[in-house]
Amino acid sequence: MIEKKWYQVVFNSILIIVALIMILPLVLLFISSITNENTLVANGYSFVPDKLSLGAYEYIATNYATIGRAYVISILVTVLGTTMGLFITSMMSFALSIKNLPGSRVISFFVFFTLLFNGGLMPSYVLWTSLGVVNTIWAYVLPFWLTNAFSIILVRSYFSANIPDELYESAKIDGAGFFRIFLKMAIPLGKPILVTIGLFSGLLYWNDWQNGLYFITDSQYLSIQAMLNKMNQNLQAVLSNSSYASSGAVMNLPQVSIRMAIAFVAILPILVAYPFLQKYFASGIMQGAVKG
Repeated sequence: MIEKKWYQVVFNSILIIVALIMILPLVLLFISSITNENTLVANGYSFVPDKLSLGAYEYIATNYATIGRAYVISILVTVLGTTMGLFITSMMSFALSIKNLPGSRVISFFVFFTLLFNGGLMPSYVLWTSLGVVNTIWAYVLPFWLTNAFSIILVRSYFSANIPDELYESAKIDGAGFFRIFLKMAIPLGKPILVTIGLFSGLLYWNDWQNGLYFITDSQYLSIQAMLNKMNQNLQAVLSNSSYASSGAVMNLPQVSIRMAIAFVAILPILVAYPFLQKYFASGIMQGAVKG
């Protein structure tokens, strides 16, 4: 009993240390965002700053209408891209997991080939601009939606390893077609891997700013990540302009703290949403680990 408690103390201590390693950077990020600019420049980052200031958030708040629209675009893109991409990925993975499917080896090779090699930035840019996605929300959705070879391989492997062929055969005997089998059997049984891929895909869409940089020139279509990145660039441009260097208002603009505030505002929705999604993620992983 004593030895068991000793092991439990050690394991709990390790988990606490790991949790602190993950949490403390977020705490430091927030504290730095509300630290006075001069204090931050003079003393560096600190968990207990000498002087606090909301100047960085006041600067962001002056653009509340633009940021609110950017949040709506980011939410729409994340939901739309994750839902559609996950549906397309699961359908293709289900088809490739079926044994003796004609042409499955060739298709699997092309999927795997795109995972190792791609055309690079310029061919992708020419492709999507020619398809008319510039200055639309599809500029955020389609480039990631059609380049998920890694997800296809993961889901296909899960379907092949965890769903017995006998279930498919029994469904065929009962008269079910492939699409009905996919909806009624593959999707429910594949929930663990689909939830995992869905979370990763959602994070990818929410954190994306590169597509906004490449395909968005109209400020009305900027996502939150692209908008905050543009705000940071605009601030740096103002601060680097020598003609404004002597302006008291410009000199009082936060430089370091606003970067921290921008980063914190960008990850805030994820911090709020993840606790509600974690139980589905954890339960999905546990269900996937139980085999009858």
